[in-house]
Amino acid sequence: MSELSIKPLQDNLTFGVRIGGVTLDNLRDPAVRQQIEDVFVERGMIVFEDIEQSDAMQLELSTVFGPLKEHPVKAVTRVDSERMPGVVEIRTPANSGGVVEVDGMQLSHWLPWHFDHCYTDELNRAGVLRAVKLVEVGGITRFLDGIDMYNNFPPELLAKIEGSDVVYRLETQYETLRFGVPENFRIVRPKPTAPGFQEIADAMPRALHPAVWTRPTGEQVLHVSLYMAQGIAGSEDAEGDALLDEVCKAINELGKTRSYEHKWKPTDMLIWDNLRMLHAVSGNRPEDERTMYRTTIKGDYGLGRLEGGADGAAVQGSAY
Repeated sequence: MSELSIKPLQDNLTFGVRIGGVTLDNLRDPAVRQQIEDVFVERGMIVFEDIEQSDAMQLELSTVFGPLKEHPVKAVTRVDSERMPGVVEIRTPANSGGVVEVDGMQLSHWLPWHFDHCYTDELNRAGVLRAVKLVEVGGITRFLDGIDMYNNFPPELLAKIEGSDVVYRLETQYETLRFGVPENFRIVRPKPTAPGFQEIADAMPRALHPAVWTRPTGEQVLHVSLYMAQGIAGSEDAEGDALLDEVCKAINELGKTRSYEHKWKPTDMLIWDNLRMLHAVSGNRPEDERTMYRTTIKGDYGLGRLEGGADGAAVQGSAY
């Protein structure tokens, strides 16, 4: 079996590893693929260092973790559906996206803590991300582990939210952010909306996901997305909203001390467990352009549902 270099992501963290030595050749070895998969299940995220930066490598690496899944929103930009099926482009052209001000700094492509596809009943297992065009300032992707959060969350607050479902809706505009909003936050310029996007969003029923869930391996996971959250199911009132806001602010606090901040290098690829981790984006200067390619790995935990008993397959089919 080819020798891989595996080391902790960061000494003070209970999640994540760095892996070196991955090549297209050794990814054909079933034992190497299994070794990488086993580490991922245990640690929740992997930074692949000094790895070939090619479409072929990103696709081959992605298949280690499962089949690719198409993005559930048709309006999201695809890289090349024939050459790279399932690969989406996350691109912020200079001076074109939404802009917010956080702590006095104006930022484009800022995103709060979230998990992907919270607005549907079916999540994805993971995402594999690489930087195609880097920025010098900002552009940091941050990660929080739901297992670590559960074990370090304020106990009284955890007891209040455990057993609850959170309601989500496909809303990407900054002005729809309701919970855990930073104190020094203001919208400078709204995000542009892609043609057809709002029609898709309006046609989708809201989704519900548990605030805490139990992995097959027994660990408890705190899993609440600040982005797109609408409220607590059955408690969408002042009291419920106050509780969810308190939970989201506590997540922000943990993010200050227990998160991993990845400053991208042109030789990195990264995967995170979307059923376990939250991630956030620091944003970058509005005048800079940043481009990322992401593959999405199919695999759900089976705990999400759509409001009103809607058919998830029918909804997703209409969104492709």
